[in-house]
Amino acid sequence: MKVAVIQSKLYWEQPDKNFEQFEQKLAGIEPGTHLVLLPEMFTTGFSMRPATLAERYPGRTVEWMKYMAKKYGFALAGSHIAETDGKYFNRMVFAYPNAEIDTYDKRHLFRMANEDEHYKAGTQRVIVNHEGWRILLGVCYDLRFPVWLRNRNEYDLMILVANFPERRRYAWNSLLLARAIENQVYVAACNRVGADGNQINHTGDSQIIDPMGQIVAQAKPNTEEVIYANIDKDYLRNIRDSFPVHLDADNFELKL
Repeated sequence: MKVAVIQSKLYWEQPDKNFEQFEQKLAGIEPGTHLVLLPEMFTTGFSMRPATLAERYPGRTVEWMKYMAKKYGFALAGSHIAETDGKYFNRMVFAYPNAEIDTYDKRHLFRMANEDEHYKAGTQRVIVNHEGWRILLGVCYDLRFPVWLRNRNEYDLMILVANFPERRRYAWNSLLLARAIENQVYVAACNRVGADGNQINHTGDSQIIDPMGQIVAQAKPNTEEVIYANIDKDYLRNIRDSFPVHLDADNFELKL
């Protein structure tokens, strides 16, 4: 499966400009791509103003993603600010080429930016199926919680969309490698670049990592670009068969 990650700046709280720029970027995606990742809150940036910016679900972003996925024939994933029953969510949308969708509400809300005061946390892990791959959905701060992301032979690829700041880029790079290695999965991570409305800078460091922790594609820091990688199910299967660490994994119960 061919995966593309769009590392991009975001226009702060300006959905129209963000839709416009991503329409241009999606038009240039290489033929034969099966899955494209956009950053966390790609229509607004990581804003704590959901009362002003939220879309009543399904809303404009969902319809736009469905249209783009169908138009270009690849799956499209990214998160946005959604409102359901008067509650606000940092909601990741996975739009399939047939215009159907699955959604995941960010479980771990970033309290250091008061995200937990403005949004409601999700309660369900979501694994989708695309092109024969089982794909776990994750958003930014989820990366720091290995129990939530633990693979018990449930998924093959973890995708993570983020607004992870420059000041914590060492943690970002280290944790992505750890999640790939410990779960024996591919990891595709999409992070933004540039300063947000709070003047917090983001270097991006978007990357695709194989189940041995080798980086197979990596964006240049502070640069808008699209990276690609072909991920290999046979390679993944051979790693798990030849080094079956999952057979010695600890059992646990995840309580929400």
